[in-house]
Amino acid sequence: MSLSESKATAILLIHCPDSQGIIATVSEFIAKNNGNITFLDQHVDEVKRIFFMRIEWELDGFAIPADKIGEYFDVLIGKRYSMEWDLYFSSETPRMALFVSRLPHCLFDLLARWKSQEIRVDIPLIVSNHRDLEPVAQQFGVDFAHFEITKANKAEQEAAQLELLQAHQVDFIVLARYMQILSPEFVSHFPNRIINIHHSFLPAFPGAKPYHQAYERGVKVIGATSHYVTAELDCGPIIAQDIIRVSHRDSVDDLVRKGRDLEKIILSRAVWHHVRHQVLVYQNRTCIFT
Repeated sequence: MSLSESKATAILLIHCPDSQGIIATVSEFIAKNNGNITFLDQHVDEVKRIFFMRIEWELDGFAIPADKIGEYFDVLIGKRYSMEWDLYFSSETPRMALFVSRLPHCLFDLLARWKSQEIRVDIPLIVSNHRDLEPVAQQFGVDFAHFEITKANKAEQEAAQLELLQAHQVDFIVLARYMQILSPEFVSHFPNRIINIHHSFLPAFPGAKPYHQAYERGVKVIGATSHYVTAELDCGPIIAQDIIRVSHRDSVDDLVRKGRDLEKIILSRAVWHHVRHQVLVYQNRTCIFT
């Protein structure tokens, strides 16, 4: 059954202090209201004694109206267990803005996955600090907005970007190799809703040419990391990571090519988890329920 043909579901992401009976209580709430559970996974942090859970159920025949589920759940269960929770519906299509600079590989990959309906999102807007990729936006029929950013105008331009994002009702942002550091003020408008990608060399090989530095050091693996953006640069909760092996036979060009291939895969994987509401963030860590 394709995604478009599947039944509408509700999804709850929950975390709270661990205690006995949480799974049974939540499951009973759904079952008693004629809900068919299609996914349930949970995890307990044994150190912090925090319980994490993702549960999904079909809405067809569910006794509580969709717009009342959150209210009922909070009164009957949420407050009792001191839960923090988020409720989502599979019928809602997230609206994703792409931020880019000059490198096209992640942009093309995400647009192709969007067009093929592999990732179910709406893309109303591509934002860039350069015009190099405007033809790509035109090719895919997506609005393109150019904001030239300098130290002098950064605050003003970010304010204009936020206004545009609001006008387009954007739910989350993907930095598809956007080579600008977002201000803490900007990030505060999209908590855990800005996804970034970078090579995993960053702690060891800082600067503009990480692959050249890695080549000089003779590395045996290269990697990519996708994470949520926080006020602290490149320190947000990690959503997806992977590596590929390389050898002395690989040139700098080989490392760049292989690294960019991996960046595309890891960024799309992070977006996939995000739009399917499989990511639960607690403090600066994530649980990925798949």
